[in-house]
Amino acid sequence: MRVLVLAFTVALAAPEFATGKTYVYKYEAFVMGGLPEDGLARAGVKVISKVLISAAAADTFVLKLVDPEIFEYSGIWPKDAFIPATNLTSALAAQLSTPIKFQYANGVVGKVFAPAGVSETVLNVCRGILNIFQLNIKKTQNVYELQELGVQGVCKTHYIISEDAKADRILLSKTKDLNHCQERIIKDIGLAYTERCAKCEAGGKTLNGAAAFSYIMKPAATGALILEATATELIQFSPFNIMNGAAQMEAKQILTFIEIATAAVGHIRADVPYVPRGSLQYEFDSELLQTPIQLLRISNAEAQIVEILNHLVTFNVATVHEDAPLKFIELIQLLRVARFESIEALWTRFKAKADYRHWILNAVPAIGTHAALTFFKEKFLAGEVTIAEAAQALLASVHMVTADLEVIKLAEDLAMNPKIQENPVLREIVMLGYGTLVAKYCAENPTCPAELVRPIHELAIQAVARGEIEEVIVTLKVLGNAGHPASLKPIMKLLPGFGSAAAGLPQRVHIEAVLALRNIAKKEPKMIQEMAVQLFMDEALHPELRMVAAIVLFETKLPMGLVTTLANVLLKEKNLQVASFVYSYMKAMTKNTTPDFASVAAACNVAVKILSPKFDRMSYRFSRAFYLDTYHNPWMMGAAASAFYVNDAATVFPRAIVAKARTYFAGAYADVLELGVRTEGMQEALLKIQKSPENVDRMTKIKQVIKALSEWRAHPSSQPLASVYVKFFGQEIAFANIDKAIIDQIIELATGPAIQSYGRNALNAVMSGFAFHLTKPMLVAEVRRIFPTTVGLPMELSFYTAAVAAASVELQATVTPPLPENFNAAQLLKSDINIRAAITPSVSMHTYAVMGVNTAFVQAALMSRARVHTIVPAKMEARIDMIKGNFKLQLLPVQGIDKIATVFVDTFAVARNVEDLAAAKITPVVPEEFTAQTSRETFSSKISSFASSLAVSSEILPVDLPSRIVRKAFEKKMCAVIETFGIKACTEIESRNAAFIKNCPFYTIIGKHAVIVEVAPAAGPVVEKIEIEVQVGDRAAEKILKVINLSEEEEILEDKNVLMKLKKILVPGLKNSTAASSSSSSSHSISSRSSSSRSSSSRSSIGKASKRLSSSSSSRSSSASSSQSSLVSSSRSSNSSSSSSSSRSSRSSRSSRSRSLSKNQKHVKELIYKCFYCSRANSKSSAYSFETIYNKYLSNAVAPVVTILIRAVRADHKVQGYQIAAYFDRATARLQVIIANLAENDQWRICADGVMLSYHKLMAKIAWGIECKQYQTEITAETGLVGKDPAVSVKVAWDKLPKSMMCYATRLSQYISRVAKEYGAHLAKAKNVRNQIRLSVAAASETSLNVVLKTPKRTLYIFGVHFPIALPIGHTAAELESYQSNWADKLSYMLTKAHAAECSMVKDTVVTFNNRKYKNEMPHSCSQVLAQDCTPELKFIVLLKRDQTEEQNQINVKIGNIDVDLHPKGSVIIVKVNGVEIPISNLPYQHPTGKIQIIQRGEGIALHAPSHGLQEVYLDLNELKVKVVDWMRGQTCGLCGKADGEIRQEYRTPNERLTKNAVSYAHSWVLSGKSCRDASECYMKLESVKLEKQVVLHGQESKCYSVEPVLRCLAGCMPVRTTTATVGYHCLPADSNLNVSEGLSSIYEKSTDLIERAEAHLACRCAAQCA
Repeated sequence: MRVLVLAFTVALAAPEFATGKTYVYKYEAFVMGGLPEDGLARAGVKVISKVLISAAAADTFVLKLVDPEIFEYSGIWPKDAFIPATNLTSALAAQLSTPIKFQYANGVVGKVFAPAGVSETVLNVCRGILNIFQLNIKKTQNVYELQELGVQGVCKTHYIISEDAKADRILLSKTKDLNHCQERIIKDIGLAYTERCAKCEAGGKTLNGAAAFSYIMKPAATGALILEATATELIQFSPFNIMNGAAQMEAKQILTFIEIATAAVGHIRADVPYVPRGSLQYEFDSELLQTPIQLLRISNAEAQIVEILNHLVTFNVATVHEDAPLKFIELIQLLRVARFESIEALWTRFKAKADYRHWILNAVPAIGTHAALTFFKEKFLAGEVTIAEAAQALLASVHMVTADLEVIKLAEDLAMNPKIQENPVLREIVMLGYGTLVAKYCAENPTCPAELVRPIHELAIQAVARGEIEEVIVTLKVLGNAGHPASLKPIMKLLPGFGSAAAGLPQRVHIEAVLALRNIAKKEPKMIQEMAVQLFMDEALHPELRMVAAIVLFETKLPMGLVTTLANVLLKEKNLQVASFVYSYMKAMTKNTTPDFASVAAACNVAVKILSPKFDRMSYRFSRAFYLDTYHNPWMMGAAASAFYVNDAATVFPRAIVAKARTYFAGAYADVLELGVRTEGMQEALLKIQKSPENVDRMTKIKQVIKALSEWRAHPSSQPLASVYVKFFGQEIAFANIDKAIIDQIIELATGPAIQSYGRNALNAVMSGFAFHLTKPMLVAEVRRIFPTTVGLPMELSFYTAAVAAASVELQATVTPPLPENFNAAQLLKSDINIRAAITPSVSMHTYAVMGVNTAFVQAALMSRARVHTIVPAKMEARIDMIKGNFKLQLLPVQGIDKIATVFVDTFAVARNVEDLAAAKITPVVPEEFTAQTSRETFSSKISSFASSLAVSSEILPVDLPSRIVRKAFEKKMCAVIETFGIKACTEIESRNAAFIKNCPFYTIIGKHAVIVEVAPAAGPVVEKIEIEVQVGDRAAEKILKVINLSEEEEILEDKNVLMKLKKILVPGLKNSTAASSSSSSSHSISSRSSSSRSSSSRSSIGKASKRLSSSSSSRSSSASSSQSSLVSSSRSSNSSSSSSSSRSSRSSRSSRSRSLSKNQKHVKELIYKCFYCSRANSKSSAYSFETIYNKYLSNAVAPVVTILIRAVRADHKVQGYQIAAYFDRATARLQVIIANLAENDQWRICADGVMLSYHKLMAKIAWGIECKQYQTEITAETGLVGKDPAVSVKVAWDKLPKSMMCYATRLSQYISRVAKEYGAHLAKAKNVRNQIRLSVAAASETSLNVVLKTPKRTLYIFGVHFPIALPIGHTAAELESYQSNWADKLSYMLTKAHAAECSMVKDTVVTFNNRKYKNEMPHSCSQVLAQDCTPELKFIVLLKRDQTEEQNQINVKIGNIDVDLHPKGSVIIVKVNGVEIPISNLPYQHPTGKIQIIQRGEGIALHAPSHGLQEVYLDLNELKVKVVDWMRGQTCGLCGKADGEIRQEYRTPNERLTKNAVSYAHSWVLSGKSCRDASECYMKLESVKLEKQVVLHGQESKCYSVEPVLRCLAGCMPVRTTTATVGYHCLPADSNLNVSEGLSSIYEKSTDLIERAEAHLACRCAAQCA
């Protein structure tokens, strides 16, 4: 019972202040920040005062501070003491001593009143005191929790109330969890583009805070009296994870009761009104404008701005001043404080001065308020800023301004301004910026109204109504930036399946509409999931639109059920582009490591197992998604990159590519950069003929042919359009559309007279000399988080980065002889040009990270500062004399600059107040003596424990052990000296950090770090300049400074007769045409590098080889042309059985290659071995010849063709540097390059020798070291045949290599071994030739290669490697002859042929473009569309017809303005062009207007017109082929299909209906006859037929009609041959009346109710009296 009474009594003990009494308290509070360990520096602020509280009226009380004092702290804790801030106390004494009023009832603080003269900062300190008295005491509970209002906001608070009965005291404990607040007072700046990652904080936090209050109260009759109250708040922060070390901010308040006085609180003036100033909650003041990195005393903002501008302009002329970024931040802070009128006055004063104007235009956007936008709006409309300046300023202002309703209204007015709308660039920036401002505003105000995006909705509706597609796209991009959920319905109306307006809009509008949902999905993921799933599931939509819907869908972080649903849909998906894309996306997501997508990764892992493994084997031509990420949980840091490759017809050029990068840091993530490119129609625009012939007759003929097709529908033609967009932090900042009109304008500008005039003016300016200086300041980052402490002072976490980049350029050119006034570029090639240039780029960047108190009066913070300064000056002089073939570049020294890069990072505690800035105190966080002391203590403890554990005497401990264990500051200096050029470069690194306390990333950063890079002249003779000179031609010998000769004992005596014979053998054409093949065939031996190879036996072997070569050459003189290109000719003559075996195996290998790659691997290996390796044992002449030629410097015989000198010009004129000389001996086809040091006694050099032993063999030798004798390697390259396939072999052999080179080679070999298996290569261990690598490549076809790589320990095989262009061999070589020397056309042809889609027909079997095979039962005498351009352009059509009498295929090609007929006649193919026969002897035929050619190839005829989309049409007696170019994929139709890779949707009829029956599909492409008297003798037509048998469907008798046309004889004709086709039928009730003329015409659009067989006619015979 007593307990219950006590509880009841305690529950009533709420603090109260009696009327007529003044309660006197002693108050002490401080805020301290730093690392938690003692002995390190901290910074803080302390307030001491007496607090008087008395009642002024009912529930209204007065609080007054008496004798307040403010202290600062910056020192080593706890050794140093607080320092009084006397001047600041005096300055704020009046405000601090002013009484304030507050409402108080039942322990709850209500409204606060104060005079207007009391600053918000001072009032917040008073709120901190009142916060102690905030006690929500419940009447019936002693332990409870609630959301309580306080200085920091409404936060979760726990109460525990107990009683000390003996002392008659009530003890109350209150704790606040600052991480769980219903309404937290916090201000974020610069974080609008980031998203919180809740899952990332599951394993750790970057910011954590809590507050604890302890009360000792004495019960009283009317309430409780607080005798003592203590409040302690602790906030921890680390950018990585607070569990691994963090900085902390501690706030403490102590309120001690002194006495109760009878006198009331005085000094309340009646003439000073008290106005409501809010509640107990903290109110933000000028700290929002105050940067925490410096404290300014602003007396005259305009004058101070002028002073800063003068400093920036004066000290950033030649190079950037080291403190320029800090001064730029100071300028921004002053502009923020200045009035708008002052900014306009500054502009008026300095707008005519370019340097000042530049700094103002770059600083104003960083003000971050509506003043910036207002300023640029007014100046642009007044014409005071250029378009370029306005674009740059508006773009920066939009992203740096703090979004509010006033700013959004201002941006809306700008967007609607006529002057802005006149300029597309400015309008794009302002429109996209409007959406960005709405997004930023809604990020801070979740209840932002829908009225903000309503103007954009209206613009979109108007644009759709007017059919302005570009305007619709712009509005969608704006809505995408805004990401407001209210935009969902307007966007849905533009999507197919959701709105009627979508049907009339192009595909790219639909795609933009889906992409606009991405930012909305971040707020409403469920709603977007429902929409995106519907779009994805609609198979009638374009594949690209469905893939974009999938991208949006995955970004909503799908649940397991939805991912499984998608997997189930993919199993039945007909479109392979969609299937490949979504499957690759799922597979990529399985490797996800980021916490926010962990659930998606798990779901995708299940989905991938459900899906068939066959998706893994799909070609890279199909659409794919790529994803890569890394995330480190202990540091809470990570990065992710994704890329989407969207295609729709398996072409080389994708339809779209999107790449995105995301970063994770400190429990948040941001999509830093996204780049998207669309290339719709660009490949076609680049490669097809520029303008199809506008021939009315041609179009009429093709359209008449197409009319005979049943229900033919044209495919939409792709518009030549490229577009690109860029997003930063999820906001699109720029986009551009490039179409043919824009490209034409660019070409016209580039080739017009304006560009020539501009170039001439620029050259005149250079010749007259000019200098310019460019400076670009940037506030790169400003990220701030401000929140109150219990004391009432604000704590700030901020990150700033500012940079200033500058470049000074001076340029002067002189031309001898002087150029005339109207000169042309060709005259420069006959002049002596001298150019002098001085370039000085420099960059200074400051980064600040701050944690601490930041107000306009006082700052006390822990600050980490990084300063980077680089300057890389260059001064040079160049001279070009084209007539003499001389080029000289001189690099001149730059005086006075040694340090080219410095990086300083330091962390310190700083305390300063605005009244005494000179007394600011800065203390390094990690003092030097603390490091040494801590290290000694650590060492002593370690030594004692080490000695005791070993139980040994101290005598065995090494004396120098302390120096190896004690952690000292890391100091290292590395220098590199380039003595040749007199340059010394040094890098000095120094680091002293707190990692010895706790080894974690955060403590490693804390401290002092420095990196200095210096470049200075090296010790020794003075180098005046570095000179690079190149001399080409006859005068090259004059520049030789060091002559390289062999010593006499090294020279080898040569027999001139032997050399002459050797020349005749090795150099083709000297004796006869077969010498090349003979020397080639004899050059397979592996050269011996032993000393015996250089003996006298070499001459005898050369003689034997030459005899053998002569005999083999004469024996095959009749077939010289074919043997010249063969590597294996000698092996054929010496071993005919081996040769024939090789040929047979080659033929069988090629014939089986298309059937199974695994079957031919053995054959290919044998062929490569046999052709490249086996024949070498019989021939050694080439190797010995090369050795003989090599052992002689060409400098003894010929003059150099090129001399390059790289030297240092010394003051004593001594030669120093390098010489590169190139010699060429035409007699032996030998090139020699010698690189030598110009130093007199330096014999180190590099010698490179190359000899063309024949047209099919090259040998090179590279040696280096002392006199080129230490190391050497030999390279042999030869071409030949593998069977009948061209091949090339490259061999690299060596005797001795440096160890470092061997180490890198080993690593490279291991890497190749790892990567090879991923790309389908076969790797086998083998004991191959030591010190030798051999690469053999054989052409398996015109577009594929077989590769064998042999290293000493491994052999690598790769077969069927696709080559991106068609090799100029075989048929391609013959086809390229018509292009003569036009290399651009040749390359284009080889490119298009390599990627062409092929369709073939042998007998009745058709293999489509998509490699789908079916049997075509052809109707007699009726034409079928084999392939055609199905776009409205109708560039070509290929018709196939079976001759009824000859049973032969006939081809008709309508292309350009010609008709080409190909048909067999006897054993030859007849060619007719426009009805006129072209004799075979007159081929090749070249069309005079278009790029169309007809050639004879083998036993058939081939037509080529790649620029028209038709790569090839080939017909012989046994086969016909049609090839279309890559950019026609997806745009063709006919028997050969669409060439889009969609084998599951192959059989599409002319009306785009998908059928499963090959016969029905083939017959749908028959051109129907008109009457039985038609000259074409086609007596059949396509029609819907009635199902003969009775059908009961759904319990009702029905009559059924085919929804697919069936081939039937014309009226009056009867079938001679028939077949069956499986078709779909649509059924109607048996008693329904069907109007034949109307009903059957629309039957093809009806649904399929059942599938049955129907009789199709193939041949008909008509009566004489038929109609």
